[in-house]
Amino acid sequence: MSYRIFAINPGSTSTKIAKFEDDKCLFSKNVSHDAAELAKFPDMPAQLPYRRDMILDILKEAGVTLEDVDVFVGRGGGLVSIEGGTYAIDDLVLEHARTCANGVVHPATLGPQLAHEFAQRFDAKEMVVNPPDTDELQDLARMTGIKGVYRTVHLHALNLKETAIRHSKEVLGKKYEDCNYVVCHIGGGISISAHRKGRMIEGYDIVGGEGPMAPTRCGGVSVYDLLDYIEREKVDLKKVRNLCTRNGGFVDHVGISDTIELTERAAKGDKYAEMLWNTMIYQIEKGIGAMAAALHGQVDGVLLGGGMVHNKDLVNQITEACGWIAPVTAYPGEFEMEAMAAGAIRVLDGEEQLKTYSGKKVFNGFNFVK
Repeated sequence: MSYRIFAINPGSTSTKIAKFEDDKCLFSKNVSHDAAELAKFPDMPAQLPYRRDMILDILKEAGVTLEDVDVFVGRGGGLVSIEGGTYAIDDLVLEHARTCANGVVHPATLGPQLAHEFAQRFDAKEMVVNPPDTDELQDLARMTGIKGVYRTVHLHALNLKETAIRHSKEVLGKKYEDCNYVVCHIGGGISISAHRKGRMIEGYDIVGGEGPMAPTRCGGVSVYDLLDYIEREKVDLKKVRNLCTRNGGFVDHVGISDTIELTERAAKGDKYAEMLWNTMIYQIEKGIGAMAAALHGQVDGVLLGGGMVHNKDLVNQITEACGWIAPVTAYPGEFEMEAMAAGAIRVLDGEEQLKTYSGKKVFNGFNFVK
């Protein structure tokens, strides 16, 4: 049976939309939003009518109709930690998206809300697929050296899992649930994760500052050195948090996040730019090694996705450093829109069970710790 899926992926200054018939993309558009216009809204939920109406205008201009859509899929956001999978959008999902129940304010929280608006208007199903709040860490990955402080993760789960699912089927001829991978998303943020038999058992919390330095993120830093930095520079906690997600990495060092510009500077002899670039790659390589250890060396492939994977030097360096672990395969760009459609289709075809969001974190501490 054939299905029509409409995927919605809100970003900071744009909303990506795509209409699919099964896995074939019929229409796609990156709808740009003026930053000054978005700044007029008091909070994220207030942007909803503006983004919705702009999408409708774009579709009308392109002659794309939505009456035949079976499922509207929105990029998830704002939810508490959950297992991976495809979830029905219900009142609780909408409430947590609107209120950012996980404490992370991000345009992705508009995804479920926009999908709901369209689904109600066109009498269709509504879902979210592997949202950024996907957390499948194994127990050994939870505890830290501070009592009562436990690890959780925020990763590019949607693209990480889709890359692994596709590689399993198209390259190995297997199911994702039968394979082990180290999967990376290398873009403005960098996610490195270990996947064992269909579950993402380990990864770095890129919202919390773990993992490699990235164009806009500081990555892992010694707690002692960070405290010393706060005292020495007399910076407030808001700035420190922004170093984790917005203004760290290349931005803090040289004031740019554009990796093309950084590598061009390096090629022209800028030693600072060259060191930043190679340091980031080195930290990615270390992270891949750590994830391979979490899998006890049983790795079927090292998979690289994200925008920076278009850079051949990055892929070559990682392949040289990590090719001994398992074959390294590059998937430049991302499959986020395709992943949302694929998740919905797996449910409609009966390959996957549609899940219900409980609103309860997947991990709340160990019952033996008092």
